[in-house]
Amino acid sequence: MAPWLIALLGGLVAGGALLLGSAIAWFVTVPAKVVAGIMAFGAGVLISALSFELVEEAMEEGGLVATGAGFLVGAVTYVGLNLLLARYGARHRKRSSGTVQTSEEEKSGSGGAIAIGALLDGVPESMALGLSVLSGSGMSMAMFAAVFLSNVPEGLSSSAGWKSAGRSATYVFAIWGAIALASGLAALAGYSMLGGASPATIAFVNALAAGAILAMITDTMIPEAVAEDSLYSGLLAALGFLAAFALHSAA
Repeated sequence: MAPWLIALLGGLVAGGALLLGSAIAWFVTVPAKVVAGIMAFGAGVLISALSFELVEEAMEEGGLVATGAGFLVGAVTYVGLNLLLARYGARHRKRSSGTVQTSEEEKSGSGGAIAIGALLDGVPESMALGLSVLSGSGMSMAMFAAVFLSNVPEGLSSSAGWKSAGRSATYVFAIWGAIALASGLAALAGYSMLGGASPATIAFVNALAAGAILAMITDTMIPEAVAEDSLYSGLLAALGFLAAFALHSAA
């Protein structure tokens, strides 16, 4: 299979996990504590993946300067955009509680802000998937599994909150369908745009994705993870980290 097609399909399938989580939340009433626990596990998975699949490899490829610069740029860019979106009602887009989620009646334009926020959350990890194909040995299965496993609770938690806040099924599934498509295109872009780039450049972009992902985890996933199940969220996050690390070590 052509490398560009591997990147595209990998991004589409990993992004499709958002639809899977959304469908579960829409058709099944999942207890808030279960949602929080799954989110904690997903956060641990992503933290492990960005540590070993992105930052460690960036260090090996481009050194500390490129890695550190990329990481800070990614984190600052994500936080800046997230602060802007929060002003329009997208601050709690991953919360499963309808009393926390912002409805269109409460703040006009919040639906669009939430959609853009969901896209902002998904693009860095999808680009990282595409970048992993540049190694020449196919897509990193550890990174793919981490993104897929973390996207299920993201879709589940967000959709549960959107449903409780009164948003329609058309809105919810259209958003996640579009994000899944955008994830595939972002993975393709990560592969296509950086083919032949210098090791320092690839390291910078990998670290940029890592910084953005870590900021996203802290700003949007952890609040949901500790909201209902704080006594066990640390353990579940540790188990998620260990599971992703095991996949990385086995690769």
